[in-house]
Amino acid sequence: MRTVRDLREVVPPTRSVITIGNFDGVHLAHQKLLRKVVETARAMAAMPVAVTFEPHPIKLLSPEHAPKLLTPLERKAHWIAGLGIELLLVLPFTRELARLSPVEFVRQILVGGLGAASVHVGPNFRFGYRQSGDVEVLRELARLERFRLDVLPTLVVRGERVSSTRIRELLSRGRVNLAARLLGRPFSVYGPVVAGLGVGRKHTVPTLNLAPVEEQLPKVGVYVTRTHLGSAVYDSVTNVGHKPTFGDHRLTVETYLLDYSGEVAETEMEIEFLFRLRDEMKFQNPAILKVQIQEDARRSLKFFRLLRRFPQVPDQRLSSSRRSPV
Repeated sequence: MRTVRDLREVVPPTRSVITIGNFDGVHLAHQKLLRKVVETARAMAAMPVAVTFEPHPIKLLSPEHAPKLLTPLERKAHWIAGLGIELLLVLPFTRELARLSPVEFVRQILVGGLGAASVHVGPNFRFGYRQSGDVEVLRELARLERFRLDVLPTLVVRGERVSSTRIRELLSRGRVNLAARLLGRPFSVYGPVVAGLGVGRKHTVPTLNLAPVEEQLPKVGVYVTRTHLGSAVYDSVTNVGHKPTFGDHRLTVETYLLDYSGEVAETEMEIEFLFRLRDEMKFQNPAILKVQIQEDARRSLKFFRLLRRFPQVPDQRLSSSRRSPV
């Protein structure tokens, strides 16, 4: 997949099939939309194209209401490429772009810049100055500019409407297993491995610390996780929190690799959140915390045993066992 950040870098294909959106999280509804674009493009002998924006439009238009992102751009591009899109146009979201009317947006970007033969969007798609364009406006412009329009119906999974907003809500409550249903994969965070304060190695268990994460994180607490280091994947327990037993610290993400010993040479890691074990708690002393971490590790190992035996139901079985207060 080719990624470009300037429309002037694009040589308009004879025909393209396009979808437009923020694609935050590249969740199941996004995946369905992107696959439909690829399928249609193949049938029409056209190029499948996705158009997105950087930064998120709300960060420019109403920064105090801007959501924390589920997926940084480089990971979003990775997931989009994996679905078969051949060109990703990342438009810098500027005041000038925000002032384009719906007609100007369609004629300058979709038709003139990308050679749209077919456009695919979700049911709540809005575009143009002050979001004055909606699906019905786009339908009329499709008729005038002679391209096809396909509107994907709202996707519902087990009674839950699939949306980035809903996924953020679930994560803020620690419901990482339910968020994974809507994402189609576990929620994960990425970044460099950084030096911690050394309290884990000295007082409890050695952990790997993730560089500060500015975007979406699950609710503060302890989670069953998988940690990716290079090509290796390790079962792990991860704490998102402030280390209250050792004082008042900034929010950190630290992971303890189960059944692993030795030094880690990798400088980057990805942590997948599978299940929430408990709240973060302040313990009387590090020795009591260490006992709790050992209990967290025991329950996590049980989770992974169940996951290998019953891939669809480990969260239900684990939650029915004896557990620490949450």
